[in-house]
Amino acid sequence: MIIVLKADQPQAKVDSFIEKLTGSYDVQVNTWVGAHSTVLGLIGDTTAVDEEYIAAQDVVENVRRVQEPYKKANRKFHPEDTVITLPGGQKIGGGSLALIAGPCSVESEEQICGIAESVKRSGAAFLRGGAFKPRTSPYAFQGMKAEGLELLSKAKAKTGLPIVTEIMSIDHLPLFEDVDVIQVGARNMQNFELLKRLGKLSKPILLKRGLASTIEELLMSAEYIMAEGNEQVILCERGMRTYETMTRNTLDISAVPVLKRLSHLPVIVDPSHASGISWLIEPLAIASAAVGADGLIIEVHNDPSHALCDGAQSITPAQFDSLVKKVNTVFDTVHSL
Repeated sequence: MIIVLKADQPQAKVDSFIEKLTGSYDVQVNTWVGAHSTVLGLIGDTTAVDEEYIAAQDVVENVRRVQEPYKKANRKFHPEDTVITLPGGQKIGGGSLALIAGPCSVESEEQICGIAESVKRSGAAFLRGGAFKPRTSPYAFQGMKAEGLELLSKAKAKTGLPIVTEIMSIDHLPLFEDVDVIQVGARNMQNFELLKRLGKLSKPILLKRGLASTIEELLMSAEYIMAEGNEQVILCERGMRTYETMTRNTLDISAVPVLKRLSHLPVIVDPSHASGISWLIEPLAIASAAVGADGLIIEVHNDPSHALCDGAQSITPAQFDSLVKKVNTVFDTVHSL
């Protein structure tokens, strides 16, 4: 249930009303204070709550029930967009296009540092790179693991770019102290024990949509993280598995405006995993910027043909530089309309 309070109510009056709600009903009350109104979200068994009685209170503007099972990720409870801000000032959400770029996997210090410097010059605000790699085949390159994280830290020290990298197991958490944004991959979107543990952190979590997951399932996974106290969640559309075989996955471009309508959380797009084809990354990135994505996460490699992982879906630093100019033009044009 959502209760919207009247503007400019004395805090003492609001506190008294909340105390009355928690004392009278078996509910928890979450409070969101916006620029123009305060919204109370009632979580728990609201069947006994008398809407007419609530609506009659002096402090209440209106009351409505919420049918969706996700509450903390729901825009109805939190009308204003969430903006993720890192200590260095980098933002995801809030009207800008965050660019996250780097190789699928870390291969050497020279490789990751060189790519980091290149993508930063082109406008990337975050460095992505895989240290732990989930692979379909047990014989494929699994990443450099702890050594890969150390090399990412070296690239961060040289460029100042915050690190975005994927976690595979709760057991690896002690290694992620220097990681700025922890990524949960598509295969782990419903690893609920991992999500609950990440919910106890104070770091942003980039949550990728599962291979065959619905939008509601993605939001419920975000709810697992947020329910534990960590509300710094970034949603990522990365393509779905469909009957189509021409591409690695099928990018659900409609998921971006749908998610932004249903949720206040920032939404980014991964055109690299969505397509699996390097020449498709640019048009999909442009389309993502056009429909209102808050950011892009793109695989960039200095030598894709010799990449140890996903070279076919990686673009070169020069191609990334060209892509950035185009997506920024589209993003700025759409936002000026």
